[in-house]
Amino acid sequence: MRSRGKLIIIVAPSGSGKGTLVDHVKQTFAGEIVFPISCTTRTMRPGEREGDVYNFVSRAEFEKRIEEGYFLEWAEYSGNLYGTPREDIMRHIESGDLVLREVEIQGAYSIKRLMDPEDLAVIYIDAGSWEDLRRRIEERAPLSPVELALRHERFLKEIEFKPEATYIVSNKDGELEQAKEHIIDIIKQLQ
Repeated sequence: MRSRGKLIIIVAPSGSGKGTLVDHVKQTFAGEIVFPISCTTRTMRPGEREGDVYNFVSRAEFEKRIEEGYFLEWAEYSGNLYGTPREDIMRHIESGDLVLREVEIQGAYSIKRLMDPEDLAVIYIDAGSWEDLRRRIEERAPLSPVELALRHERFLKEIEFKPEATYIVSNKDGELEQAKEHIIDIIKQLQ
């Protein structure tokens, strides 16, 4: 076991295949990597259970926790708040564990600002141009022109983060298997 662990954050634009890659990491490293439980203000969906992936709290409770410094990072997405409890992450790092979190850009900047660089690895998933991502997004579900414009605006902010990453994994069309291999190789290096 390593003497000190590391937080691995995965950052990527919507439609980049981030969820598929994170699921692959979870399957490959089951029991070897910690996947911390987040807090959210969104409504629990059918099939979800309290404490599996999220702890569901009221907006008032979440805002109180923000004021108390409870979160390492938090972000608002689609009108809901999401956050990563600071103590949980730090306890695992101090115990020598690898901890993996999928975060939005806002959270990634916050984590980079607050964490010791020795305790952090940032993986950015590069899925190519806006046109490629737009096509992927529209294949999943049709979006209104307004929603597409908002996604494009967010994409422009997300790609600005790319130079901040420790590692870049390319997941352009047709590269999923190579992307899976690359992300697994990165995590093996960090173990």
